[in-house]
Order: sequence, then C-alpha cells, then structure tokens
Amino acid sequence: MLVMILGLVIFLGAHSVRIVADDWRSAQIARLGELPWKGLYSLVSIVGLAIAIWGYGQMRLDPVWVWQPPVALRHLVALLMIPAFILLVAAYLPGNALKVRLGHPMILAVKVWAFAHLLANGRLGDIVFFGAFLLWAVFDFRAARRRGRPERPAPRMAATIATLIVGVLAYYLFAFHLHVWVTGVPVM
Repeated sequence: MLVMILGLVIFLGAHSVRIVADDWRSAQIARLGELPWKGLYSLVSIVGLAIAIWGYGQMRLDPVWVWQPPVALRHLVALLMIPAFILLVAAYLPGNALKVRLGHPMILAVKVWAFAHLLANGRLGDIVFFGAFLLWAVFDFRAARRRGRPERPAPRMAATIATLIVGVLAYYLFAFHLHVWVTGVPVM
C-alpha cells in the first residue's frame, strides 16, 4: 500500500499546487514558460498516476477488508457513473450548459467517481485510494470556486445535447467493454 500512497502523493500533490501554492505556480510558469511547465506537470502527473495504479493493483493481491459492501451498491455505482461521465465530457466540450453553469465539471466528475467507488469497495486500499481522490476534489473545487470563473459565452443547446450523448456513449463503452480490461473487475 505504501507504493500506492507514494503515487497518490505525487499525482495529487502535483494537482494540488494550484490549491496550496498558486502564486508559486504562477511564478514557475513565468520563469519556465507555459509549455515547459505543462510538460513537467504532465510528466510528474503521469509518473505519479502510474505508481498509484501499480500500487493499487499490488494492494489488491493482499487486501485488508474494512467492510463488505452489499451487492446492491454496485447498481448504485453504475447509476452514479452516468453523470460522472457526462460531467467529464462537459469539461472538454465547449459551449455546453453544464460547463457554463457548474464551472468545473471535471472536478465534480472526480467527486462523483470517487464517492461512488467508495460505496462499492470495502478494502482499506480502496478507501485510501478513492478517499484521497474525493478529498482532493473537495479541496480543489473549493479553491477553484474562490478563484472565480472566466467569462463564458452563453451555452448552446447543440453542445449540451452533444455532451449528454457523448457522455452516455462513453459510459456505455467504458462500463460494458473497457472497465474489466482496464481494472480486471467487471462492472456487475
């Protein structure tokens, strides 16, 4: 589990710079340039995520059970993941009403994803892994709200409908085809 925690510290630490040291981040971007900063940030994030995922897989080999979730919670997780995917798509598809209204749909998607997975997983490592993401998302959303939102154009109905359709399709593809391949665990 220590490897997983190290990966989480690296990944979520990199993603927390704007929460705890926004002025330092701005100074580094000014010093290095935006593209080198993004490159370094991406490299650190990829390394941290890879270590966290590898550590998570290792943790699953020798689990410590805290509680045994009822099977019915898997259905709730499957249901909660639909809005999580829609919110994730909303972060990247410009002009949709969700992004305009919520401001930070990706962070909200992480919150829903982490909370849902906490419901259906009772191993200590699961609680640490998904709990860390949920805690980070709560603090990141609060920090993002304090920074304010940039002006966005009025939402377009076509972009909002496209966001919903792409989000549901992405959910379908991941839940019914990719989840078991990526995680080794079937959705149901």
